[in-house]
Amino acid sequence: MFPNDSLRPDRPDPDALLAQVQAQERRAARGKLRIYFGASAGVGKTYAMLAAARKLQADGQPVLVGVVETHGRSETAAMLAGLDVLPPRAVDYRGKRLAEFDLDGALERRPPLILVDELAHSNAPGSRHPKRWQDVEELLDAGIDVLTTVNVQHLESLNDVVGGITGIRVGETVPDTVFDQADEVVLVDVPADELLARLKSGKVYQEQQAERASKNFFRKGNLIALRELALRRTADRIEDDVRAYRVEQSIADIWKTGAALLACVGPRAGGEHTVRSTARLASQLGTGWHAIYIETPALQRLPAAQREQILKTLKLAEDLGATTAVLPGHDIALAAADYARSHNLSKIVLGRAHPTWPWLQPHGKRLARYAPDIDLVEIGVPSKETPPAARAAGADLRADGVPGGGPNGAPDGGPDDEQSAAVLRRRLIGYAAASVASVATALLATPLLAWLDLANIAMLFLLVVVLVAVRFGRGPSVVATCVSVACFDFFFVPPRFTFAVSDFQYLITFVVMLAVGLITGHLTSDLRFQARVASHREKRSRALYEFARELSGALQTEQIFDTTQRCIQQAFRARATLLVPDDDGRLQLPPLSAADIASRAHLSVLDTGIAQWAFDRAESAGLGTGTLPASRIFYLPLVAPMRTRGVLAIEPQHRRWILIPEQRQQLDTFAALAAIALERVHYIEVAQNALVNMESERLRNSLLAALSHDLRTPLTSLVGLSETLAGSRPPLAPAQLETAALLHDEALRMSALVSNLLDMARIQSGEVKFNLQWQALEEVVGSALRASGSLLQGHVVRTRLPPGLPLLSYDAVLIERVLCNLLENAAKYTPAGARIEIAAELRGAWIDIIVYDDGPGLPHGREEAVFEKFTRGERESAKPGVGLGLAICRAIVEAHGGRIHAAASPLGGAAFVITLPLGTPPAMPELEIEGSL
Repeated sequence: MFPNDSLRPDRPDPDALLAQVQAQERRAARGKLRIYFGASAGVGKTYAMLAAARKLQADGQPVLVGVVETHGRSETAAMLAGLDVLPPRAVDYRGKRLAEFDLDGALERRPPLILVDELAHSNAPGSRHPKRWQDVEELLDAGIDVLTTVNVQHLESLNDVVGGITGIRVGETVPDTVFDQADEVVLVDVPADELLARLKSGKVYQEQQAERASKNFFRKGNLIALRELALRRTADRIEDDVRAYRVEQSIADIWKTGAALLACVGPRAGGEHTVRSTARLASQLGTGWHAIYIETPALQRLPAAQREQILKTLKLAEDLGATTAVLPGHDIALAAADYARSHNLSKIVLGRAHPTWPWLQPHGKRLARYAPDIDLVEIGVPSKETPPAARAAGADLRADGVPGGGPNGAPDGGPDDEQSAAVLRRRLIGYAAASVASVATALLATPLLAWLDLANIAMLFLLVVVLVAVRFGRGPSVVATCVSVACFDFFFVPPRFTFAVSDFQYLITFVVMLAVGLITGHLTSDLRFQARVASHREKRSRALYEFARELSGALQTEQIFDTTQRCIQQAFRARATLLVPDDDGRLQLPPLSAADIASRAHLSVLDTGIAQWAFDRAESAGLGTGTLPASRIFYLPLVAPMRTRGVLAIEPQHRRWILIPEQRQQLDTFAALAAIALERVHYIEVAQNALVNMESERLRNSLLAALSHDLRTPLTSLVGLSETLAGSRPPLAPAQLETAALLHDEALRMSALVSNLLDMARIQSGEVKFNLQWQALEEVVGSALRASGSLLQGHVVRTRLPPGLPLLSYDAVLIERVLCNLLENAAKYTPAGARIEIAAELRGAWIDIIVYDDGPGLPHGREEAVFEKFTRGERESAKPGVGLGLAICRAIVEAHGGRIHAAASPLGGAAFVITLPLGTPPAMPELEIEGSL
């Protein structure tokens, strides 16, 4: 069937094989990475890793334990017996000695295999790499094999998904590329009930920590969802391994490891029904699916409206979740089988075969012959009624009488009626030229009959047929063949100048000449058509290249406007206008320049309402669509990766142009490039503004820090002088003593203001070092109340802290500063005798600390503004302060990984809510617990 082996459909791609060989050479120089992967802590990943290491050591392979976290599990610790353990590296951090993995020691010993537990671990500050997976990468580059462990919540792509399920967002993650590039992934799986039983028996955490974990992360629903994520992620990883192995081994047979489907879309009615049925079947099987349309030279001659319907069917498949593709090919069944093999798709879905000629084999039977290992699923016809879209396409064709557009997207030119007349005129000219050329050849060859054999004269007629086919196409070449045979019989075959045939041999000559002429004309016409197709594709590719090249250098929106309008005018012979939204999301017309005056007529028919509709819904509208198709303008939204950036309004010279699928596809590509360019320019402006703001903020902080630092010394002297003046001997007069006291108070207030300015500058510059410790919330609340005692005199202060609050990790000095600022703010803006309360509430993985009062409350709409620097609750007030207290509170709370916001108080005043993460406190050693008892 395939005399030339290069034409075999199952022949592997040489480029893919070359890439595979190069990847193998790179991997040969690196160490091997094996990841023990699990749904959560406690499933036995470390135990399984140690068991594998002990087996390898028993087989004679040296093994080094780089770092293993036992978490107090006796069974895991027992597995370390007999293994060579690398001593940890001691790191001093905030007065503590931390044990970290000794990367330099491991590289110096250079073992064949090393165990590095907890791949997502963050190294202590001062280590060579911030993350442990980076240490592993260096070990692999050195040619050392590594065994490691990781949980599903630590994968970067699934981190937010797990956080949404469990309510806890882990901060330590591993890039998915590290996981995907691992040589082996071993899934360690335990059912949820069994894991909960292990947790309850103390095999995962200590008793107190296990009880807290069972109420938060280790809930049964969470564990089931995490287990499903781990299984699916492992299946995806294995699917990639299977595909790579099939390419490496040149395996063409389908391996039915999955149930992926392939839907084949054709030009006949019922394509949408096939697509929807395949989507339902894929949903029932819980698998992915593909949809393809194979375009043969014959299908490229379909009317534009019918080809547009095919494009809409593929768009429907893409909307339903399919991977779509348009494939060129001469054999539909062969191309479909080749695509299924290359993507390992085990099932091909086809529409019900239509009645055809007995000698033409349906695509399903030919597919079964080409790929007997692929399952074929045939979708029935929904009803005998023609689909509405097909009826509309047929009505369009009947009304116009001719197909819409040239081959492969070449516009014919002229309005609809003129276009029909022009096409008919070109056809008549071709037929007339074919007849005249054949008759002229006979007249010119007649005088040469004495010197030329009849076979040579027949060759002259065949040459004319070929030339006609090249110039005018298939129809005129058929006419030329028939006229040539008739002329050959009339002018040259005895008896001459009659159509009578005296010798039976000439009948065979006529038949052969007719067959050769028809076949030659058909093949020549196909080559001519393919040449035109290739020419149009080359033009489209060149237009896309030039458009992308010009957009790559655009740095302003106006440049994108000009480039888009000019390129669309050149490539599509259409006038275009680019509309972009303002800050409120309303589309605005671009400013007209002197060169745009000729386009005013175009802008006069532009409907901004339709354009706004297309922008809001990210759907095309107007000409050639299902939304207001009577419009003269086609509105195409510019959908960028982040958001819709505008609308491209296009008025083609000929309405039928928009129905040509290739033109639409190219136009969609133009729109995507323009949208990405607009988004890039937008983010360039955002980055520039952010850079200016950052620089301004840095300069302002530097100025504040410098001024504050320079002012502290004279203010300290002023406070000391006022105290000395008040205590001088002989004592001052009462009026003078009062003045000295006022001077002392104002100096203290100014000193506190300068301290606030300096603290704000230090916090935002990152110079403040946090001393995070696990502490009780009650302690910092009590110290804040004691420090603010003088300010709270005359107010009723209450605390509502529920018993059994967990320990929190925070800097006690800074959090006390936050609470003092909030208490001072409440005391300052509430009258004497007002109530001030401090409460705490647990909310999932967070704790809310609330300070509220029954005062006048915050002005409406200024709940966020009060946290800005130099912003006060009352714009004009005699109360002291410059509006830095709440800004300092927000900076400190956000530095702790929390957030703070203002709200209405249940007492009717203002409330400030501090939200901090709970985290996981360290487990208390059993000996310390027993000693405390």
